[in-house]
Amino acid sequence: MKGEEWSSEKEAAWSKNFFFIQAADTQLGLMYNFGTDGTDGISYPDSQWDSEVELCKRSVEILNKMQPRPAFFVVCGDLVDAFADKHPEIRARQEVDLKKVYSKLDPAIPMICVCGNHDVGNSPTPDTIARYKESFGDDYFSFYKNGVAFLVLNSQFYADSTNVIGEYKAHETWLEHELKKAQEVGASHVVIFQHIPWFIKDWDEDKQYFNLEKGLRLAKLDQLHKAGVRKIFCGHYHRNACGVYKDIEVVVTTAIGCQIPHPETHLKDEHGMRVVKVTKKEIAHSFHPLHSFPTRIDI
Repeated sequence: MKGEEWSSEKEAAWSKNFFFIQAADTQLGLMYNFGTDGTDGISYPDSQWDSEVELCKRSVEILNKMQPRPAFFVVCGDLVDAFADKHPEIRARQEVDLKKVYSKLDPAIPMICVCGNHDVGNSPTPDTIARYKESFGDDYFSFYKNGVAFLVLNSQFYADSTNVIGEYKAHETWLEHELKKAQEVGASHVVIFQHIPWFIKDWDEDKQYFNLEKGLRLAKLDQLHKAGVRKIFCGHYHRNACGVYKDIEVVVTTAIGCQIPHPETHLKDEHGMRVVKVTKKEIAHSFHPLHSFPTRIDI
């Protein structure tokens, strides 16, 4: 989000209530690869993504009907499924089809892309990050809207920075600077977008594929809490979940695309997105399936 209209200089002061739409894991290609439960999918290089394309088209139809318009639409990572270093030709076609669908989004609704592990690689390299930036823009950045500071993180640095130590250090220097700036300009809220959640439900849960390592988790959550962050929106889990550390709420939104069964119930959530309403006092959110998504929003 570049340009004066999204800068702290222009947008630091609170002006009015607004809302945005948060989504995650459009991930073109995963539904075919995953199958019904992860055991009966078809492996690459065989791939197709018609199902995700239709779901993404539905999201565009919903967004374009919304009254009033959302301030922006953010997708918290895993835009497409194929890894660039393993299946570059398939990934390129997935990117083309994703961009074709979202080119139909009303120009009055900016689309914000957050990088996920499938976007920059499970173990990112300078090359995979450069490839992502060429396709979708910066892998981390900040923007302001109506007195709220929004920070988009590259959570893959927290998962595995082995091959990108310098880039990780630059990211952390940037983050500290942005958190300090948000306090200095008096932002009403500081909101984080990232792909991998720090935790799924409990702040002290064990490390697993869908969260981040516990020691780093607590150190970063303390840093963010001290800087005034109270909402962190994520994806990656392909299920809805939520948890609290101190008074930071970590909100995990399921996919527009592939749904994964909950381990406890073996049931899947529905393809959908989240409405996030912002007032000067609070940030409230609600998840809605695509098939019954509200288009008239009271703010």
